[in-house]
Amino acid sequence: MSRDRRSRPPVPMPIGALVEPVYRRVVAQRNRSFDAGRRVERVDRPVISVGNLSVGGTGKTPVVAMVVRLLREAGHRPGIAMRGYKAGAGRKSDEELEYKASCPGTPVAAQPDRVAGATKLIDTHGCSCIVLDDGFQHRFLYRDLDIVLLDATRDVFADRCLPAGWLREPVDSLDRAHIAILTHAESVDERRLEAMTSRLHERFPRLGVVVSEHAWTALIDLEGRRQSPAGFEGETVTLASGIGNPSAFEAMARRNRLESRSHMIMPDHHDWSRTDLDRLGRASPEGVILTTRKDWVKIERLNHPLLDRMLVAEVTIVVRDGEGDLRDALLKAAASPDRLQSPRG
Repeated sequence: MSRDRRSRPPVPMPIGALVEPVYRRVVAQRNRSFDAGRRVERVDRPVISVGNLSVGGTGKTPVVAMVVRLLREAGHRPGIAMRGYKAGAGRKSDEELEYKASCPGTPVAAQPDRVAGATKLIDTHGCSCIVLDDGFQHRFLYRDLDIVLLDATRDVFADRCLPAGWLREPVDSLDRAHIAILTHAESVDERRLEAMTSRLHERFPRLGVVVSEHAWTALIDLEGRRQSPAGFEGETVTLASGIGNPSAFEAMARRNRLESRSHMIMPDHHDWSRTDLDRLGRASPEGVILTTRKDWVKIERLNHPLLDRMLVAEVTIVVRDGEGDLRDALLKAAASPDRLQSPRG
């Protein structure tokens, strides 16, 4: 499996090129309906959406955790409304479990009907504002602040819409966003980063642009003990992940001066099994195995002997440029839903 599934289109280009215009027409028709206010519902608390223009790999979950932290530090009581991908049969989704671990004390409502989920957070938990996970395309719930994440390692202006590329909707849709956060800036040279930032400012003058990096703050073992990544500098490890952009995981290992022996790459949102861990153990009979929190929340419940050798990389978002603007926008939106309106409503 490719270390970055987005390195090629979802389907062969001849087919993708034929289907893309149809997909774009459907998206445009849908957006025109939402722009006119049809089927859009409000709740009586401010809603802050964190979403993507493209499919996966931008770092949405740690950004949501950062947004929650900034709101809580300012005295707000946020709740997270999310779809709950691959949840069911009494089992929570991996992202919901991640939020339970990274945002302790923050209520989470995981259900496809995000309006109902937001209402539950307000009525049951008394949340003062709602953080909508992966909400840029979920426009049934009115939002007071739209934050869109863009992976700095990929040129959003050169990508195409599904299925010819990985964009969920055309770049012009950024016109309805308030803030774009460029993620993974640590993996891009400054000249390329400046060019992307300048083009965003030029194309969307009302769009606030924030530049951020991913960083590992700790490596956590089965017992919950936190260790500094610096303590493993130069060590050879095995990587295991089922995420949207496994190449970013490898890049972070190199950035922390870890040598990767191999990388067991599984599909995004993979539901790990004991058979998977047996295979991982045979491929890596000794040494540290490093995984992501997204994978760990599914691996740890398997009670497998391999867990004693595994460490979880704790990821945080470090804002390099625009942190003050981001905080101001969050606090204005959280204070009153009528103080900040979307450019298109």
